[in-house]
Amino acid sequence: MSGVLLQNIVKAYGAAQVVHGINLTVQEKEFVVLVGPSGCGKSTTLRMIAGLEEITEGQLSIYGKVVNRIAPKDRDVAMVFQNYALYPHLNVADNMAFGLRIRKMPKPEIKQQIKNVAEILELTDYLERRPADLSGGQRQRVAMGRAIVRHPKVFLFDEPLSNLDAKLRTQMRAEIRRLHNRLGVTSIYVTHDQVEAMTLADRIVVMNDGRIEQVGTPMELFMNPANIFVAGFLGSPPMNQMPGTVTEKGVEIDGIIIAVSGNLSAQVGRKVIVGIRPEHVSLQKEKGTTALPINLDLVEPLGSEALLHAQFGAHQLVFKTETQGSIDHLSDVSEVYVHASMVKLFDAETGEALPL
Repeated sequence: MSGVLLQNIVKAYGAAQVVHGINLTVQEKEFVVLVGPSGCGKSTTLRMIAGLEEITEGQLSIYGKVVNRIAPKDRDVAMVFQNYALYPHLNVADNMAFGLRIRKMPKPEIKQQIKNVAEILELTDYLERRPADLSGGQRQRVAMGRAIVRHPKVFLFDEPLSNLDAKLRTQMRAEIRRLHNRLGVTSIYVTHDQVEAMTLADRIVVMNDGRIEQVGTPMELFMNPANIFVAGFLGSPPMNQMPGTVTEKGVEIDGIIIAVSGNLSAQVGRKVIVGIRPEHVSLQKEKGTTALPINLDLVEPLGSEALLHAQFGAHQLVFKTETQGSIDHLSDVSEVYVHASMVKLFDAETGEALPL
């Protein structure tokens, strides 16, 4: 059974349409992440699911029930916001209990619910503190606890980690994923951070300009992007993209023929964009690889890995390689090797991926 179903959802502010008839099915107990650049419509879509924005056109269902005209409080969803939205004058326990008291739940049940959720989120020692006395990560856990105690059908997360530092974001990502595995509640998570999307999601929805570009598992989108937007958005660093022309032997870029898997006979002469992931090159020649002559500009050490910034013809490219404890051997790299199976082709006019 679908947990959340969006059918031809449109959002417009007057004559300005910001979400253009999107369709999406979120399965029961699935963790789906909406990702895309600022202004792509992901937060607006989440707010329509929550009932905080009115749907202009289309139909929204939650567990089979159409909720277009149902108030937010009656949709059985819980939302975790970017700014935590905690009551500063209430302690942790009272913040978490607030929604339950509004629903007139008996006090003994409220106390037990708070105790159980506090243990899950490791907040037991902080129940008497106020938000001002907590760290950013602890406040975020309180906001999550306030949502969990309600036992909603759907969790909605609106960029909940963007206010945290890098180390705490990494820690909270793992906690959110463990929490989902434990509770099994249908979850929809909005972020502009593609690393969060890749690490958290069962499926990722890539949005751009109010439209869905592609839906799939993290590895499906990473390995087989549907178009050059998805290819360039997912991945850190993003996929290298270069214009080329299909030939009988492969694809030509600035006089260099790069071998490509698949039969290209029907595509000869076609203008394409060649995509190569930074991770999908090697410094060692192997069977089935093509050598790319490069002029190395910069070696950027990242610890166990390094980024090689290089010129290939007129194109500035970035490659990723292991350091093996030292970067001294990388300073004289003049060639990298790419396997034919790792080369992706996109139509130069439409940007759509070509089947290989």
